Amino acid sequence: MKKIIIFLFLSAQLLCATDKPNIILIVVDDLGYADMSHTNTVNDVSTPNIDALAESGFSFSNAYATAPICNASRIAIMTGAYQQRQGQYWYGGQGLHNPRFTTIAETLKEKGYATGLVGKFHHGKTDHIDGRGVPLNHGFDFFYGFSGGTKHYLHHKDSYQDRNLHEGPMYVQREKKNVEGFTTELFGEQARSFINKNKDKPFYLHLSFNAVHNFTHQLPESYIKDKGLKGFADNESKKTYWQWRQKIGYPAHPEGRDYYLGQLYFLDREIGLVLKELDKLKLTDNTAIFFISDNGGSLVTYANNGKLNGGKYTLFEGGNRVPFIIKYPKINNTKKVLDSLTSTMDIYPTICSLVNAKTPPHLDGINLLPILSNEVKFKNRSLFWDTKLQQAMRKGKWKYLKTNKTPNKRLQITETPRGEFLYDLELDPGEKNNLISKYPEVALELKKHLENWRNEIKTDK
Repeated sequence: MKKIIIFLFLSAQLLCATDKPNIILIVVDDLGYADMSHTNTVNDVSTPNIDALAESGFSFSNAYATAPICNASRIAIMTGAYQQRQGQYWYGGQGLHNPRFTTIAETLKEKGYATGLVGKFHHGKTDHIDGRGVPLNHGFDFFYGFSGGTKHYLHHKDSYQDRNLHEGPMYVQREKKNVEGFTTELFGEQARSFINKNKDKPFYLHLSFNAVHNFTHQLPESYIKDKGLKGFADNESKKTYWQWRQKIGYPAHPEGRDYYLGQLYFLDREIGLVLKELDKLKLTDNTAIFFISDNGGSLVTYANNGKLNGGKYTLFEGGNRVPFIIKYPKINNTKKVLDSLTSTMDIYPTICSLVNAKTPPHLDGINLLPILSNEVKFKNRSLFWDTKLQQAMRKGKWKYLKTNKTPNKRLQITETPRGEFLYDLELDPGEKNNLISKYPEVALELKKHLENWRNEIKTDK
């Protein structure tokens, strides 16, 4: 009881010290777990601005998305609750549709914040212009970007023929408009513009880049020339799409990793320009920045997940363990890398605590401020996953995994045997040793917890 009182007191002290901090949530797409230079994992990556975020903030070594694909995981980011509570398990589905599950933007708008989403949104069937999935229909005042999983990086006009490459105009508010430019730079420019327009009042910016999602070869011509790359032509016909994808996907193309690193270069640069804009406007000290990837790195686009097994589409660690950084100068903690078990669902309740907003009752996430103040750890917390193709649970060091069906034979790269598996992630983050026969009682306990959670989700209305 004494510890709880101390935690509440520390959180209250922090809140009293803030005057409605600005909130920026940066969501990147399919970023490899090892593809940030501050991790010192691979030697071909340079991300000085993401590194600066980590060095001046806090990074989490055991952070997870709620799904190994984007549209399902983004619902949980928006609502702070498992997306399965809205019937979302995989691609398609109803998407963000139940107003009972309020969003970060709705909560902050009620607190007097200017709210804007720049970049990608992707939830499901409610992504049509009148659906709740559209940013302007769940709390955002401003929207510039696109709907869906993929967007051509360079072609944003009606005149382009869509060859299954998701070409065409951008949304500006509710209208689609022809624009010119490279998506990462366009989104960075719009983010800085939003910050400038709202510099004199509290704002919430949800900055959702499509980098480093496919199609990574779609880079500015000047960059291709400067790096001495041969380049790769877009597909010319929907009929030949998958044959074309095989030519660019891992490991077929000798320049594949170079294209991925090119996208990462522009992504990092735009993040740096946003940070400089905050400095210029003297907003840095009163701005909380959250940085995440929507799911694990996509191996087919040459992302590197380091020692983690697998990647996007699977419930292996490479599919749902993600980079997660929080920077807020008013939080003091000498420890920069935190190993508490965390989820992207935790962003919403943490923001509620930062702005002194009432925490909605539907949240599955937890407030991370006690962790950031170095007063508590949540290493024995339980997290759950269910894509219907696979189910998993993590509690403490243990992970139980059940595979019913291979998630995506064309794109997942890693072999996914069917069956039940138990891993000790502290000793075996690469999930090489199935310990289910050695510790059957541990597997059974986790399996029961997982089934209880799945049953509870089904009864949620």
